[in-house]
Amino acid sequence: MSSGSVNANSKAALDKAAKLEALKEILETYDPNSGTGLFDAVLEEKKSQVRKRALKLLDYRARSHAELKQRLLDLEFPETIIDAVITDLSSAGLLDDRLFATEWVRQRSARRGKSRRVLNHELQKKGISKSLRDAALAQISDSDEFALAQRLAHKKANSIKTIPEDYPSKQKELRKIVGVLARRGFPEGLSLQVGREALDERISELENSEELKE
Repeated sequence: MSSGSVNANSKAALDKAAKLEALKEILETYDPNSGTGLFDAVLEEKKSQVRKRALKLLDYRARSHAELKQRLLDLEFPETIIDAVITDLSSAGLLDDRLFATEWVRQRSARRGKSRRVLNHELQKKGISKSLRDAALAQISDSDEFALAQRLAHKKANSIKTIPEDYPSKQKELRKIVGVLARRGFPEGLSLQVGREALDERISELENSEELKE
């Protein structure tokens, strides 16, 4: 082997050793909060993939912190990266559990006739804290809850087209009305009260209609 080859190999070995030493120094002195360097670039690349999927989910509909995190975990993204992205989205105002809970209650109470009890359960499943659930549910007063139950009961009662022939038939219609309210989480006592009122009113309407025909 020529002296030139030996010198070249020695130089390459020295260069490699110097690079390894420099990398070791970087690892020992690296500050993850510095916002610069190779590792930040790698982290940002990983976050970019998770952020893209998170924004797609949020574009479909608003989500709570816990709900979004679980969806991203289901997609098998690393939890540390997910947490970092969620922190970024929260700082940007794109994730807000208080706003999410408020809008969830407002929309699902008005559009879907959900009771406070059902809405509370739904928010709990989405990881919303008790304090935020209570604040959101405070939008619905007792009178609002009662009025909603009445509207649902009357809507179901209006589907009755003939006067019940006897007591069992009347009770069957009452159970149908009460069932609608029960499935939306209204208390049994309230459901029975407004159910009876709605049924009696509907029977009265049908009786008056029969009288007018005679």
